[in-house]
Order: sequence, then C-alpha cells, then structure tokens
Amino acid sequence: RGAVERSRALSRLRYTLGYILFAILFSIVTVAMVIFSLSFNKNSASDASKDDSSASGGRIIVIDAGHGGEDGGAVGKNGVYEKELNLIIAKDLAQMLVANGNTVILTRDSDVMLYDRNVDYRGRKKMLDLAARLKIGEECEGCVFVSIHMNTFPEERYRGLQVYYSPNDDASALLAEKIQSSVCDQLQPTNDREIKKANSSIFILDRIKRPAVLIECGFISNPEECALLCSEEYRQKLTLSIFCGICEYFSGDNP
Repeated sequence: RGAVERSRALSRLRYTLGYILFAILFSIVTVAMVIFSLSFNKNSASDASKDDSSASGGRIIVIDAGHGGEDGGAVGKNGVYEKELNLIIAKDLAQMLVANGNTVILTRDSDVMLYDRNVDYRGRKKMLDLAARLKIGEECEGCVFVSIHMNTFPEERYRGLQVYYSPNDDASALLAEKIQSSVCDQLQPTNDREIKKANSSIFILDRIKRPAVLIECGFISNPEECALLCSEEYRQKLTLSIFCGICEYFSGDNP
C-alpha cells in the first residue's frame, strides 16, 4: 500500500512540475508574441507563389485557417462560427512561429473565401476555395502545411483535439503525432484520441505533396469545449501546445 501511495505522489509531483514548466513557457511565448506583433508580416494568399525560402533562417509553414467568408463552417453551441475561431488560432500560431524565427504564410488573414471572382464561380465557390488553398501549399517549396479547423458531432459528449495527416508524404504522420502528443501532454491529459490518415473526403490532405496536417482543435458541438475555445486564455494555451508540437517536429531535422 505504501508503495502505491508513493507512486501516486510521484505521479502528482511530475504532473505539477510539468504544468509549472508549461506555464513558464506560456508566459515567455506570450511576451514574445507582444514584442513581435508589430513587425509580424501577414503574408496573404496573393504572396504565396513567391519563393520565401530565403526570407528567414527558420522553416516555412503555411497556416490555413479553414472556411471563411460565405462559408462559416460549423456553428458552435453558443452560436460562434468555426471560421472565426480558426482564424484567431491561425494568426496566434503564426505570431508564435514568426517570433521563433520561421517564415509563415497564411492562406487567409481575413474573413474571406479564396475563390476567383473573375471566373464563373456560381455553385463552385467551395471547390475553387479548396483548390486555391491547395495551390498555395503546392507552390511554396519546402513548406509544411497546417490547416486549422473545429470539429462537430450530433452527440454533445464528444470532445478533444485530433490531428489528421496527408498520406502523400511520410513526414506528415510524424508531424501529426508531435502535435497530438504535445496537446495531450500539456493541456488535455485525458485525451486518448489517435492521429488519423486522411482519405479523399479531406480534399487538401488527399492531394497535397507536402508534409501536411489538419488539426481539429476541439468539438464546438460540446458546450463545455466550445466555451473553452471561445476563451482567450484557453486558446492561447492550446495554440502554444500546437506550436510546441511543430517545434518538436522540426527539432528532429525533418524537412
């Protein structure tokens, strides 16, 4: 019995120390984000065709805020649109990565769909939008593609982040695993979801030939998780966990 109690005490101590370290890192990154926010270059979709490989000594990450404009995505239990949360997290993640010396390209930095207004887009907006996002990722040589989304399900009880990865580049699964593990270790210790290989239902991941993942940041169909995702403090912690996962992926000298 004494050994069991000592083991439990040790586990609690490890969790407490891990939380303290996470809090310290969270504070450091938050300060860095403030310092770099004024100089952050919000690369738009129109800049994506440029070769940005020489713009920074770090890596190149394309961050895709899912949905936008007429396409609101899923609607949360409190009425929030998925597109809004996606964009906030995408921008915060971009700031963290830029502050860490990386080059970031946002597929969108405002509330828009990316279809071409100069073509007959009637009935084709969604497909044109997805094709435009795919093009940005494909034309950015040497990049990693990270798409931000929110999950939904008819049953409210489901919750927790889950990462999908492209089957077209072996590095995608490792990137997904690093992000999933980072969030579970630092923020969602009871999350037992596993990464999933994308199929043809996820248009971009099914076609892109780059290391690429899609992050379902949580279920906005779950009232409690939706409220958390609408909280700036929780979103910052979630974004930091995703950031740490991406950094851990790069620390292994992955392309």
